[in-house]
Amino acid sequence: MGFPPIVTARRKTIRDLMTIFRSTLFFLWFVLATVVLNLGFLPALLLPRRAAVTAGRTWAAATLWGLRIFAGLTFEVRGIPPRGAVLVASKHMSMWDTLALYVLLDAPMIVLKRELLNIPFYGWYARKAGVIAIDRDGGALALRQMAADAKKAYADGNTVMIFPEGHRQPPGAPPDYKPGVAALYSFLGAPCIPVALNSGLFWTGPGGFVKKRGTIVVQFLPAIPAGLKRQELMSELQTRIETATAALVDEGRRQLEDDFSRSRRERGK
Repeated sequence: MGFPPIVTARRKTIRDLMTIFRSTLFFLWFVLATVVLNLGFLPALLLPRRAAVTAGRTWAAATLWGLRIFAGLTFEVRGIPPRGAVLVASKHMSMWDTLALYVLLDAPMIVLKRELLNIPFYGWYARKAGVIAIDRDGGALALRQMAADAKKAYADGNTVMIFPEGHRQPPGAPPDYKPGVAALYSFLGAPCIPVALNSGLFWTGPGGFVKKRGTIVVQFLPAIPAGLKRQELMSELQTRIETATAALVDEGRRQLEDDFSRSRRERGK
């Protein structure tokens, strides 16, 4: 027997208030951890790259720990995260993606917007740890520079990671894949590992403030072999990522609905 609509609405309000409360606790932890670690690791900026990488991984791990403890948000990894020189192309829905993949991939060289390097502390550590910065208004010249920087990183044995849409996309949004990933794939002559995820269902709200309780899933898909033509690569990459992401989003939505139904039943006892 179902609950009356007014009871259901009241319990939804309570659930939403608890989500905001947990999100606020996490935000306070995030600010504290960010300030303490950014200041504490400042000497790493004068040391070899690995010191800044350690700083970044520590910050990312502390953030993921805070999500689990304060927001009740964990994650599950499917497939095997690659190691060493390889190209990784991931769906991008939230800040969570950058944090988690930086840990799971053992500090990849990430392709990001050049203007992010102007952010105090974040930009300093990113430069030292090593990133591949691109001027999105730079046209063909910017693409060539990105490819050259990626070639060096790849030759040094690093994983190169790119978000092929170039920006965050909410769950269900039409795909918007940019040519940069094809340029990297062709220039590196490397296999490409597609990554699907559903983080945008859980790390959401204005400015990403809301953190919903549950389990984010990130899935490393089978590699796309090197040597495909540009259009073949773009078609295959988009099909694989979008198909797997759609399935994970459906799974995540069911999880959120089941969590609400379970909470209703528990409160109704």
